[in-house]
Amino acid sequence: MSKLFPRIGRRRALSVAVAGVVVIGLLAWWLLPLGEKPPGGTIVFSTGTPKGVYQEYGERLRTELAKDMPGLKVKLLNSAGSQENVRRVATGKADFTIAAADAVQTYELGHGSGAGKLRGVARLYDDYVHLVVRSDSDIHDIDDLRHKRVATGLPNSGVKLIADRVLRAAGIDPRTDITAASDGIDTGPDRLEQGGIDAFFWSGGLPTKGLVTLAKKGAFRFIPIDADLVTELHAQGEETRYYRATNMPESAYPDVQHGVEVPTIAVSNLLMTRADMDPRLTEWVTHTVIKSRDGIGAHVHSAQLVDLRTAIYTDPLPLQEGARRYYRSVKP
Repeated sequence: MSKLFPRIGRRRALSVAVAGVVVIGLLAWWLLPLGEKPPGGTIVFSTGTPKGVYQEYGERLRTELAKDMPGLKVKLLNSAGSQENVRRVATGKADFTIAAADAVQTYELGHGSGAGKLRGVARLYDDYVHLVVRSDSDIHDIDDLRHKRVATGLPNSGVKLIADRVLRAAGIDPRTDITAASDGIDTGPDRLEQGGIDAFFWSGGLPTKGLVTLAKKGAFRFIPIDADLVTELHAQGEETRYYRATNMPESAYPDVQHGVEVPTIAVSNLLMTRADMDPRLTEWVTHTVIKSRDGIGAHVHSAQLVDLRTAIYTDPLPLQEGARRYYRSVKP
């Protein structure tokens, strides 16, 4: 009997060793999904304005991509926002970008150059429409914007697209009923605080860094965008079906909201590329996006909403082949 115990001990040790090999193998698969040398080269990532969420997300994602693909150089290119981003990728001036679904659909319906080449990589998070005024403003609802100085976003931005549509849905002509300004999140908050404009629109993830500092001063408040406007928006065309009524959670800007949710509109953001992008590279990029959710989300809070179960829904874009390979490889 005494000779049996060493055998049992060796068997247990062997079992533990085998289990360890399996764990290491699974870890290697998670870190290196293709089990081979990471792709390299250079890609251009079109982001957004300096104080916007697209820019911060792009910077954080570049850091994560460098960990998984040391031989890949990622060039970040500032942009006005979604509309410019879509056009850059479609025409080959950028390889990857983030854009709101309504801007993508607008470009496709307008038969923009290269629209048929656009492909989805992942659905990321939702943008929320912010309609911002000074805390002491006499503006209390959208109707009060008439004859005011209103920043509707940079030309070629997703903000401009949404702001003009929201105003029209409210019966306000953005060309004649307001004095329109082209400020984005980089200049809008300062101009509002200094009295250069009366209100500004912004569409971005929560919270947007460009508003956090101003919120701590209690220098502004939000104008609600009620759900009945969404019905009017949907009547404007197929591209507006991506807007949904929602509430800005009270935790977004607590120094301004004081525990109160704000009715508004949301639209999903898509990470996108082209059909001719190397599928192997796209598969690795997709893997990094999903794997780095918590790391990026610790700094870009909206990125915490990236989810493997919803990432595949990149409507109106079909998935790029490399992204499809990745999602199939991790399908339960």
